[in-house]
Amino acid sequence: MAFRERLQAWRYNTIPDHLIGEILTKRWTDNAIPFIALVITVAAFGSAIPGFFRPYSLQESTRQLGEFSLVVTGLSVVMLGGGIDLSVGSIFALATFASVGTFFIFEAPVWVCLLAAIATGVVCGAINGYLIGFLRLRAFLTTLVTFIIGRALFDILVVQYGAATQMSFMSSDLWDFIGDGTLFGFSVPVLTAIVFALITHIALTRSRPGWHVQAVGGSRRSAHNAGIRVRRTVFMTYVFSGFCAGVSGFLMATRLSSAGPGTGHGLEILALTAAVVGGNSLGGGRGSVVKGIMGAIIVLVMTNGLIRLGFGTGTNQMVLGIMLALAVTIDIRWLKNRHKVLNEVYVAPVYLKMGKSESAEPGSGSAYSLNNKLSSAQHIGLGELEGPEDVILDRDDHLYCGTRHGEIIRYFAPDYKRSEVFAHVGGFPLGLAFDKDQNLITCVGAMGLYKISPDREVTRLSAETRRSLTSIVDDARMRDPNDLDIAPDGKIYFTDSTKRYDAHEWMLDSIENRGTGRLLVYDPKDGSTKTLLDGYRYTNGVCMAHDGQSLYFSESWRSRIHRYWIAGPKAGTVECVIKDMPGYTDNINRASDGTYWMAWLGMRTPSFDLSLRHPDMRKRMTRRLPQDDWLFPNINTGGIVKFDDSGTIIQTMGDLTGQNHPMVTSMREHKGKLFIGGILNNRIGLFDIEGADPNWTGMTSYWGEKA
Repeated sequence: MAFRERLQAWRYNTIPDHLIGEILTKRWTDNAIPFIALVITVAAFGSAIPGFFRPYSLQESTRQLGEFSLVVTGLSVVMLGGGIDLSVGSIFALATFASVGTFFIFEAPVWVCLLAAIATGVVCGAINGYLIGFLRLRAFLTTLVTFIIGRALFDILVVQYGAATQMSFMSSDLWDFIGDGTLFGFSVPVLTAIVFALITHIALTRSRPGWHVQAVGGSRRSAHNAGIRVRRTVFMTYVFSGFCAGVSGFLMATRLSSAGPGTGHGLEILALTAAVVGGNSLGGGRGSVVKGIMGAIIVLVMTNGLIRLGFGTGTNQMVLGIMLALAVTIDIRWLKNRHKVLNEVYVAPVYLKMGKSESAEPGSGSAYSLNNKLSSAQHIGLGELEGPEDVILDRDDHLYCGTRHGEIIRYFAPDYKRSEVFAHVGGFPLGLAFDKDQNLITCVGAMGLYKISPDREVTRLSAETRRSLTSIVDDARMRDPNDLDIAPDGKIYFTDSTKRYDAHEWMLDSIENRGTGRLLVYDPKDGSTKTLLDGYRYTNGVCMAHDGQSLYFSESWRSRIHRYWIAGPKAGTVECVIKDMPGYTDNINRASDGTYWMAWLGMRTPSFDLSLRHPDMRKRMTRRLPQDDWLFPNINTGGIVKFDDSGTIIQTMGDLTGQNHPMVTSMREHKGKLFIGGILNNRIGLFDIEGADPNWTGMTSYWGEKA
């Protein structure tokens, strides 16, 4: 290897460029900017203000933070639902007066004061929700009007009853404790805000109503078409916002024991700024309570800090305006350009020098030399199928295959002219296998491992495995389950071709050529799925060896076949039995003579092999060229290879005419015939095998004669 290539291999295989793209795909990265802003804000004001971190100072600040965070939490939910609430300041003020008036004028118990505040907030929120949700008025103008009306009503009440509240001698230890006491070192407002934030976060992320809120915020039309009650959902977001403002107003009342003209003044601007600065989108459907809390801390620390540093109200308002403008700009620009950034950084090719292969050219004399035998194959279901990636036969000689329409089709023996939809699984069925109870097991692309019983009941067996501790992407989810086989003890061994891309993005995976494929095992006894092997380049076909002690699996982009031992003295070890093949390996299945059939889904080309040694070129290609002009593996022509346990190539077949079966992804031997599938084909091939056992079937090979 030349020095330049050594340097390239070190650069692209050692430096984890792909982590940048994986990090940016995560939703929590949206929290990075507000979190950094939070750290900078606290650090800056903490160092500039003497005594900023003293316990008494923090305790007083956190009381305000608790009250403010409640309002921001409610507003964040409204924004997630695609709305906006400018009336939170007036609702907060009315709730505060309701608590103060109930306590000092009517001398009611504290719990009655709390109910009065909550009722005030809920009623005001319900008015907003009814006008916006059910009457479908504009949220901005509606809440602006209710803000003005609510503020005017509050001013009237303060003037009318302010003196009565000030002259009252009513007192309560519970009232004073809520306003000034602490519990476990935390003030009541802080504890209340934490509890509310946790409950709201769980409700939004783990409950159906929470998902409905985010769905409505993302697209109301789509949510309506999905059967979500959009109007009721919008109504409830405003009710919840009013509820939060009511509780916050009660806490404010206990802390100050009064309500004056300045109560809640400008709170709507502070809360809106906090929600947006924290990263909640004004467009709805994107954000979280955590973001709102971070924004609340930033805004409160900044406003209080500026006051303590001697800056006036005008400076505060100007800073808030600048913060809001910056937050909105970042939100809009990032939302608009996020996919462009990901397109630039996500695909991170690595260096690979493919080994030199023997020629597959006809007449070359090598073991891989293709011939024209498959051109004589007959057709089953010509024009009736689309994408029969794998095929299999049952004990009654009936033929099964999947289609890209999410169906498994059954063709009836003996002529295979009659067919029916055996089952509908929803996704694209790929690998197929029968267990000893004649359940049909299938790998469904992007969905997982499924079982179809003889009476056609579809059951999901597994959709995830244990997540890797070092993985940024959620590799617990199966993105491209591909092929499978079943061991004598009933365990199902199957491949997940790539952890970074979905099945339809196989081209990107081949261009990147990073080892993200793995071999998994599902144990029906306890329902667990475990990762056995990882780090392979597009794991594909799986086949149990005839001895039941090991299995073969293919590594497509490396053109290799590996053997993994599941029992015996080599149990848990893996070895490469065939490497540097001229074609890309796919499904593997047993042959009647104790050997194995393997499909080539496509043939290697010198141009793509060369491109694998130039990762920078491949990266520029995906950035600058349309997909139709990309260089990726040739999968429109292939063939069938037969090999034995030692890895010796016994036979190779192809269709040089390119008319019957130029592309092969699977094949099954059954009673002297070979049934051929192809993911890009519109038929199943039927080929007579010369000298094959006319009585041998896969079912008897695996499970013996029918009892």
